[in-house]
Amino acid sequence: MEYETLMTIQGYAKFALLAFVCIVFYSYAFSIYKRNRKGDANYRDFEKYSNLVLDDSIESKPLEERKKTEDKKDNE
Repeated sequence: MEYETLMTIQGYAKFALLAFVCIVFYSYAFSIYKRNRKGDANYRDFEKYSNLVLDDSIESKPLEERKKTEDKKDNE
């Protein structure tokens, strides 16, 4: 193949990869928005976890309360 043909194929491949990544990113962001608005039980507030980096002292309170079933497993 000629150099120009390879560069054209490379350009189309980069564009296709970029379009694919953008579609995946926006679909993930939309799904988070939809779950937050819907109030899904599996939704987590990711802002709490992002603040964990700034507030990581031993005296800080836990982000989530533990469930009773997990406490029973730990005691056994």
